Amino acid sequence: MPPRARRPAGIVLVDKPAGPSSFALVADLRRRTGARTGHAGTLDPFATGLLVLLSGGATKLGPCFVGLDKRYITDVDLTATTTTGDPEGSIVAQTEPPSSEEFARRVEALRGEIELPIPAASAVKIGGERAYRLARRGTVVEMPLRRSQVYALDVISYIGDSARLALHVSSGTYVRSIAAALGGHCRTLRRTAVGPFLVEESDPDRLVPPSAALARLPSEAASRVPEAVRAAVVALEDGSTAVRRVEA
Repeated sequence: MPPRARRPAGIVLVDKPAGPSSFALVADLRRRTGARTGHAGTLDPFATGLLVLLSGGATKLGPCFVGLDKRYITDVDLTATTTTGDPEGSIVAQTEPPSSEEFARRVEALRGEIELPIPAASAVKIGGERAYRLARRGTVVEMPLRRSQVYALDVISYIGDSARLALHVSSGTYVRSIAAALGGHCRTLRRTAVGPFLVEESDPDRLVPPSAALARLPSEAASRVPEAVRAAVVALEDGSTAVRRVEA
């Protein structure tokens, strides 16, 4: 079978556990189907939640999904900052948890349009090299700022030394940067939605046909790919919604 088959074509929603990389789950789907496989945005190994994987010809629809807004739930440890903004990094400083009034002030400042430094342990290129590779070597660089939109930032719970937050943010927003701005780091991070797709819908054995996935997208998102390309991908559907190995 050709290693980069166009079928099965569709979208697979996966609930990533903590531990494996997003690319390991992409590779697993590729092995199972024999088709070319991509993703619409990764999660760090420590994080959990929704991954949108693209199978076969549906990989051409990537731009439709990459720019979608995201929803997360995170537990923020307010007693320390780390080099990565998450539990995988080294502690930079022990911090005194903010008072409830100060915490509320910091949260309010992070709603709406914000501009924060990109985490050092990100895939952004600095001088032609991935930032996380520089960080692993101990190279300290000034990280660029990124502007993003926080549509909602709700405090689920706050007990002084930690807080659980629910966030609805624009594509490209780093929740780890928000945790750092609050004076701590993400202890846990779970992505609960990518655009209209919810983590509760996840099923690694179910293929969402391209036509069904496109129908759920905002028109602006769907239009990022030319209509002729979308039609060609939809034409690859064979009526199956099961992830299975098929001949191209």
